[in-house]
Parts: sequence; C-alpha cells; structure tokens
Amino acid sequence: MQRGYLHLSHLLVWLLFAQTCADLPMCKESDYHFEYTECDVLGSRWRVAVPNKAETCTGLPDPVKGTQCTFSCSEGEYLDMQSQQCKKCAAGTYSLGTGVAFDEWDSLPPGFVTHGTNTNGGNSHTNCSNSTWTSKDDYIASNTDECSATLFYAVSLKKPGSVYFEYFYPDNSIYFEFYIQNDQCQSTDSDSRWMSVSESEWSSYRVELSSGNNVLYWRTTSYSLLDSAVKPVLLRNISISGVAYTSECFHCKPGTHSANAGSARCTPCPAETYSNKGATTCYQCGNDTYSEAGSGICKPRPACTNSDYFYTHTPCDSEGKTQLMYKWIEPKICSETVEGAVQLPASGEKKTCPPCNPGFFVTNSSTCEPCTNGLYSNGTVCTECPVGTEPVVGFEYKWWNTMPNNMKSSIYNLGFSERNTAWEVAGEYIYTKPGNDDRDYLTLTLRVPGYRLPQSVAKDGEMIELSRITFVFETMCSADCTFSFMVRYNEWRNDLVEHWKGSNRKQSYSYLIHRNNTNSFMWTFQRTEDYNSERKYSADFAKIYLIHITNVIGGVASQCRRCALMSAQAGSSCVPCPQGHYMVSATGTCRSCPPNTIIKANQAVGEAACVQCGPNTKPNKAHIACLSDCALNVQTKSGARLYYDFSPLANVTGFHSSPRFTSRGLRYFHHFNLKLCGNEGTALATCVDNVTERGREVKGFICQSTVFPSDIRSQSVVSSQPFLIGDSLIGVATDTSLNGISSPKWLFPSASTLPDVIFYYRSSETTQACKQGRSATVRLRCNPTVTAEDLITLPSNCSEGTCDGCTFHFLWESRHACPLCTRNHYREIVSACVQGIQKTTYVWQQPLQCYGGESLPAQKVSACVTLDFWLKFGVSTGTIAAVLLISVSCYFWKKTRKLQFKYSKLMMTSGGKECELPTADSCAIMEGEDAEDDIMYLNKKSFFNKIKSYSRERTSDGFDSVPLKSSSLRQREEEDSDDD
Repeated sequence: MQRGYLHLSHLLVWLLFAQTCADLPMCKESDYHFEYTECDVLGSRWRVAVPNKAETCTGLPDPVKGTQCTFSCSEGEYLDMQSQQCKKCAAGTYSLGTGVAFDEWDSLPPGFVTHGTNTNGGNSHTNCSNSTWTSKDDYIASNTDECSATLFYAVSLKKPGSVYFEYFYPDNSIYFEFYIQNDQCQSTDSDSRWMSVSESEWSSYRVELSSGNNVLYWRTTSYSLLDSAVKPVLLRNISISGVAYTSECFHCKPGTHSANAGSARCTPCPAETYSNKGATTCYQCGNDTYSEAGSGICKPRPACTNSDYFYTHTPCDSEGKTQLMYKWIEPKICSETVEGAVQLPASGEKKTCPPCNPGFFVTNSSTCEPCTNGLYSNGTVCTECPVGTEPVVGFEYKWWNTMPNNMKSSIYNLGFSERNTAWEVAGEYIYTKPGNDDRDYLTLTLRVPGYRLPQSVAKDGEMIELSRITFVFETMCSADCTFSFMVRYNEWRNDLVEHWKGSNRKQSYSYLIHRNNTNSFMWTFQRTEDYNSERKYSADFAKIYLIHITNVIGGVASQCRRCALMSAQAGSSCVPCPQGHYMVSATGTCRSCPPNTIIKANQAVGEAACVQCGPNTKPNKAHIACLSDCALNVQTKSGARLYYDFSPLANVTGFHSSPRFTSRGLRYFHHFNLKLCGNEGTALATCVDNVTERGREVKGFICQSTVFPSDIRSQSVVSSQPFLIGDSLIGVATDTSLNGISSPKWLFPSASTLPDVIFYYRSSETTQACKQGRSATVRLRCNPTVTAEDLITLPSNCSEGTCDGCTFHFLWESRHACPLCTRNHYREIVSACVQGIQKTTYVWQQPLQCYGGESLPAQKVSACVTLDFWLKFGVSTGTIAAVLLISVSCYFWKKTRKLQFKYSKLMMTSGGKECELPTADSCAIMEGEDAEDDIMYLNKKSFFNKIKSYSRERTSDGFDSVPLKSSSLRQREEEDSDDD
C-alpha cells in the first residue's frame, strides 16, 4: 500500500514540473553558460549547461562528455566551451592559457589574503593588525615595522605548474621568505625560503608547483630599530600556471595594449602615450600634455624651470677640449611655450679637459688609458718604478670627464626600474641629475674583483687592513633627502654602512675592508619619500668629488714606495721586513722596532711606524697587535704588590642589556660578546647577522648585535645589525683614563679601597657620529662573593652601555677579578694552653679582598706547659729555698754563740787588766768543756747584721774574728746591774 502511494506522489510531482516547464520559454545561448563537472577517478568529466538565472527558460542542452581533466590551452588562447576547442584571444585581450596573472594592484585581488602577526610570542601589547601588505597601483608593498606581515594565495592545480613573480628586496634588515604548503601540509624546506637581496632593479623568481592544492606564502619581518630607514619589499606580476582551464580572455588594463590576437600579456604604453582598457594601440598625447610610461591618461605640461635640465661634458677631443652640454630631463614633461618658462641654455662651450686620474696616461687622441703593471702615473705619462720601490695599486677617481669602466649608474623607481644614467660627470665631480620622480633612487655602483696586499706588507693577522675606500661628498637638499653608502658582500646582502639626511657640507668618509668578499660599493641618493611628490625637489643634488680605494686587484698605481729587497742584486723583488721591523725610507733596509712595540697597519716605513703597546700588554708574534696574557702585577699607593690572574675570564663571554621595547611593543635586546684577554691564537668575540641566508659577521674583542624574538627557521631569536666596539687592546691599568679613553668612577660607584682594573679597547671603524671610532672600557671589580663568572652590568644611567653612542662601559664583578692571595691577606690566632696542648689557627683579613693564590695554612698543634705547673714549681722552689736559708742561718747563729762563749771565757781569765788579753792556748773548745756552762751577754744585733758581721770579720787564717768587750765596758754593765 505504501509503495502505491509513493508512485502516485512521484507522478503528481512530474506532472506539476512538466506543466511548469511548458510555461517557460526555450533557452537561448545568452541564457546559460557551460561548466565542467568535477573530475572522476578516471580523470573524466562532463560538460553541462548552467542557466544564468534559475527558472527563466527551459530546453537546456543535454550534458556531453567533456575534455580530459589534464586538457589545457596554450598562452594567448582560451577554451571555447561550445566547441570545446582552444581559440586565440582577440586583440586588446590576453590569456595565460592554464594560468592566472595578477598585474593590477589598485586593490587586493580576489583570492589574496594578508594579515599581520606579532613576533613576540603573542604579547598582547603588540598590535600588528595594520601591519599588512599594501596595494600600490602597480605593485604591492610589505610592512616596514617589527611585525610579521604575510600575504598568501590558495590555488588548486589540475596538473603540475609553476609560480612566477617579480620582487624588489633592497634592505637586508627585513627578513623576506617565500614558501609553499601543499595539501599534505608539507612546507618548503626552511633553508630554501630566503630570497636574495636586490641591488638596484627588480628580480624575478620562479618555482615549480605540484598538482593539487597549493598555498603560496610571502612573509616579511623587519629586524631593524625604528631610527633607521627600512625599505619595504615590493611584489608585482604574479602569475601561476597549471590551474583549471580559462574560458575567457582578459582585457588589457589602462596604460597597456595588445596589438595582435593570441597575446599572452599586454605591453605597457611608452611615455608620451596613453591607452584605455582593452586597447589595441597606444595614443599619442597632445603637445601641451604628457604622460609617463604605462599611463592611462595625459597630464597638462607645466612651465619649464631651471630644475628641468642638467649639464654634462662630452669626451675630450683630439685638441684636449670638452664641450659643456645642456639637456632636458627625459622624458621631458615641461613646456617652453608656457608663460614664464625658461629656455634651455646654449650648449657647445669648449673647456680644457681635466687631467687623467692618477694611474692613467693621456693618449694621442686625448683619451685616458691605464698604466700597465709596474708603472705609475700622476695622470700624464706612465713611468717605471725605481729600483727598490713598488707601485701602490688602487683606483683614485678625482677627475670626472667620463664614467669609469668599473662604475655604472642607474635609476630605480618604486614602480619600475630604468637603466638610464642617474649620475652625470662634471669635470671636478660627479653629481645626481634630476630624475623623473623625486622618489627615485639614483644609484652609483663601483665593482672591484678583489684585493691583494703589496709584497712588502706582511699578510699575518685576522684584523689586518686589507683595503680602504675613501670618498668626498656633498649634498644640498630642500626636502628630506637621504644619501646612503652601502657595501655588497654577495647576492644575498646589501649592508647599509652609513647614511646622511638633509644638506651636508663637503666632507670625507672612509671605510676599512678586512675581508676579500666585499666586492661592490653603492651610493644612493633619494630626494624624498613623499609618495605624493612629483618633481618638486629636482634642484636637490648629491656630489661626489673623490673616490679612492687601495690594494685593488687589477688597479693602477699613482705612486711608488720604497720597499725592502730580497737581496742587494739588481732587479731583486720586494719582500716584507721581518716581524717587528720597519724599513728605513732612505736606504730601504729593515731595522728592528724598539721593544714592546707593534707596526702600524700597512705602514712599515720609518721609525714612526713603531707604536708602543699600552701598559701591561705585549706585542703578538707578527708585531701587529697588542695582547694581554691575563696576568697583571700592580703596585698600590701604599707600596703593596697585587698579583692578578684573569685567565678564568679569558673565554668569550656573552651578555645583554635589559629588555627594550619598540613603539609596537616588540621586545629586543642589545647583545654583547666580549673577549677580555688571552694569548695569540685564541678565538675572538663574534657577532652575526642571520636575518638573510648568508649573514655577515664581525670579529674583535668586543662587538654588539641587536637580538629580536623570532619564529623563523625554528629559531627563538634573530640577530641583526652587528658592529665592532673594540678590535684592538689599548692597555690594562688601574687609572681611569688611558690614551684618550676615560672610565669615570661615577659610572660604577664603589666603597672598596681596592682599585678596579680597567681594560681599554678601541675600534678602527668610524661612523658619522663617531669620527674617531668606537671605544670601550671593561672595569674588573673584586667581589669574592660572586660565584658566577659572567656578572657583567651596564651603567645604570646608560642602559644601552653607552651614554654618547661611541664609548661603551661595562662592569665585570667576579671573584677572579680579585688579586691573588698572599701572606699579607691572612693572620694567625694562638689559643691558650689546654692540658699541655696549644693550637695556632690562620684566618683571612676582613673584608676579604683576594681569591686564589696562596691558601690558608693548616692549623698548627704544639705541646706547652700549663700555668698550674709553674705555680706549683714556684711554690716548691720557694719553700726549699726558705728551708735552706733557715738552716744556714741557724748554723751560723749557733757557731757565733760558741765563739762568743770562748771569748768571754778568755776575758775572764785575763786578770781584769784593761787592754791586755791573755795568750790563748787555743780558741777551740777543749775536750770536756761545755759551751753552755756560762751565760754570756752580748750586744743585741739582728740576724742579718750578725751574718754581715760574720762575713766581714773572718781573718786570713780561716778563723772567725769576734769583737770582745773591754773591761771598762764590762765594769759599766756590772754597775748598771748593781743599781737594779
């Protein structure tokens, strides 16, 4: 039952549709168009008719089998869907066949997308929404700020094809890469993404594409600080082949035309002509109007002024004369017939030709030709160098009658490039002629094959001056003109060396060359960057009076200099003097320099070539540089000797400033690399520029580069803008100034009495701001508490390391910056004697101001006698002495009593006669006598007086002499007794 209802419903729908179609008119060819269905697995497809509007007609053609999916038409053809055959495009139109082209950039073409992202890890403070690629009529320009701008286009290829585009990439401070991502999300290898730097004209690039989905990416990121002018990357004429068929041809845009059928592209109209859209020919402008090349309209001609013409000189004729010629600037846009217009001055005035440049001679036809090898010239005739001399080879251009063969000039315009002459010779100088547009870059390029030092100059040393280029210039501007000097190392790099803004008086600038890969020099002048300006500042100019470059391979000689000879024989070749020797200019002999001196670069003539090394430095083996062996001996004001060993700090050390931010919030650092000291052969500090594929590097004692965060090439940071701060060591001292370089104490205040050791460095590279080159001081301060070896700080009031941009100051605190410890840095402490043991301990003097050197001696332990022992010994000895003394005293007292007894007895036996003593038989006590029988009364004397008397009254016979009482004395005593 349900199946019957289903058939009935289908029948009713079909009847309703048939009724509706019967009411619509039959379709005409204008009511529909043909399309192909999607390709099946066999590569087949069907052609079907699709109405332009739904339900407007009926009777569409039936589907038919279409061409194979790989079918395509050639350039200049399109696929006619009616016949499914290729046909040629009509005149005024063009077609790429299986490709698409984008050459109009009034706005961003459909399918292209551009956006800006930050390179600071998603920092919310960085606003990059407006940092995108911008359409500029004939081209599209990248951003110039620190954001990353990406332009991408997605395309599906039915068969393998290619992408082609033209670009201008003049500034290597921008990272520019192009890469492709396919439908398997596989990207181009990061090493092949870099684009080579353009010199002065548009470059082209083509790469093959695989069939399927492809996404094309153009990405730029600027790695330059905002104070330097950054030139954007420009893109134009993007074409892609291998896409699906094209069923129509495209009309030529205004200012272009295609005269023939089957054109693959349209041709720009020349100057003074114009064309409309889809033109087959270009139309001439009227006499009172003009147009630039590729213009779709003609503009009224303004009145001619003095800024609309320039002057030049003709080559010298056989009479040695040159003519002054005046010419209108081409294309001529001014009118001489308008009221107030100036007329072109008369040409033909003859002047004497300027002389030939040094190293050239005048031919019979008044032209200048170079002298051959071994000859020199002041600009007139070539002369052979005398014996014992050698030619000084190079190029010195100071007379400008014709453009030198190794120099060329060109005009580069933002929209297109020309090979026209941008610089004109004018006798004493070469100058910029007015261009078609004030935004033009007027470029002068000098190319050299390489450099070679003279035979008499030693080739040793990494930082030896290989060559030097010097030029004298002047600018006169009424707008924001820029005069730039650049060097080119290879196809990937154009490095801006220096640039000058506005008017500049006549001045000289020199640049040193240390490597043989610098083969091109470029001077560029731009009157203004104002995009709305057209010939308002034609009178602004730049002049170059002199260009002199030395030691060039294939150069000419302007003079000869004396050299040391291999031998005294005639025709002997020149040889360099031995190391540490200079040549006596009068005789050509070599003489040794005084001790501790070096030879100036490329100046080995005369004793003045010997330069004394600074304090605490010594010359290297080649005697061309002064080095420090990291050891130092300093005598303080008090007379003490301090010994330093900085060898633990000798390796290359890297450090950076505090983070800084651009106006958009991008964080960056100033990174420094430092080589403090070391013997010959140790590695120098190196700073690199790795923005482009073949980056540049500088080497010396101290260098700086700017480091930005990045995600390109899987790198976390990108280094750019490297430069040398110090390539020679001036000296090592404790004084705050040396050889014109000062390190004020207030930059790094210190309360320590120990003096800081200061290393002084200088760079030979000069800049507009640093006429004498850059310099640096590294102040080493003793800090035993610092365990890290790279605690390097910058002045607090000069966060970039420099206060004037020329002299840099660094403070390195380290324990290895302390003097070596000696016996004067510690003292001894002796302990009390405890149980017969005494200890001697050694401790450092405080505050500790040394490290390394002598170590503290070990604690000493020695035997000793305690105080209790000596006290007991003293008491015992005193007691024994007292007992002995008492015993002796008692002995003598008893002896004296016996003698007194004998005397008294003797007196009693004398008969009472005064002054008469009986003759004693013996003074000794006889046998049977008792010494205690009679009591004798003697004079009262003290014990010590008795001893004294005894000692004095001993007779020579050995007996004691005792004084006896007289009779009168005895009688007096008896009378006294009776009275009692």
